[in-house]
Amino acid sequence: MERFLNKLERRFGRYSIRNLAKYLVYGYGIGYLLYFAGNAAGVNLFSLITLDPYKIIHGQIWRIITWIIVPPQISFWAIFLLLIFISFGNTLERTWGTFRFNVYIFSGILFTVIGAFVMYAAYYLAGYTAEYPPEILSSHIGYYFLTYYVYQTIFFACAVEYPNIQMLLMFFIPVKLKWIAIFMAFSLGIDFLAGNWETKISIIASLLNFALFFFGTRNYKRVSPAEIRRRQAYKQETKRISHITRHKCAICGRTEKDGDDLEFRFCSKCNGNYEYCQDHLFTHEHVR
Repeated sequence: MERFLNKLERRFGRYSIRNLAKYLVYGYGIGYLLYFAGNAAGVNLFSLITLDPYKIIHGQIWRIITWIIVPPQISFWAIFLLLIFISFGNTLERTWGTFRFNVYIFSGILFTVIGAFVMYAAYYLAGYTAEYPPEILSSHIGYYFLTYYVYQTIFFACAVEYPNIQMLLMFFIPVKLKWIAIFMAFSLGIDFLAGNWETKISIIASLLNFALFFFGTRNYKRVSPAEIRRRQAYKQETKRISHITRHKCAICGRTEKDGDDLEFRFCSKCNGNYEYCQDHLFTHEHVR
């Protein structure tokens, strides 16, 4: 996958969108404006832009894009995510490059769209469309398949890249990013186990970009059997070499391992490379 991304970047990198995280949050802002305007007018404007497979198939193509601006319900957790989403998104963009960050976000969005159609196909195969109008079932899907889970993968990605960065939780409690990511993963697991099938498929589809991007771009050569054997052989060879001495007295046989204060010298008058410790350097008989 690494080579594939490199090829894509060489070909399409110039079309990358800089500061993508900022524009996505701006889209959420438009979504909240539509929400409040619709409430004031007594109209559900989101029904016109949600990810509705049935209506997309029947000509409302804009929904493939417009569902991206449908924001999550207003809550402390949602506000917290939005407050730091731009910062974390910019951090990943600087780390990976603009193109790869774009691929990461848009692949998560694409997988979510595919997940929505998979859910609609499951309804059809299970026979629900014979019991309920397909447009009602499809509109039901649109309220579960949102970008909320896609954007959470930003935090997981940052936690992998910078696990020990500290954040000020509640603006005064220092917490490492990896612990926040673990808490988010735990919360996501609860949503998955307690949620209906729409929630489960939405979570799986949203996390596919994280799984594919990290498992597909990691270097697994270091954990291959051949590499493990090579490292073990290197350790054994290093251990063997560490037992080989570099100096040995030709008279008493002592080496540098017999004492830190021992000194060894070669004798220039001996015929051959004979080395002696300081006790025998001047007292030995020269070899002729």
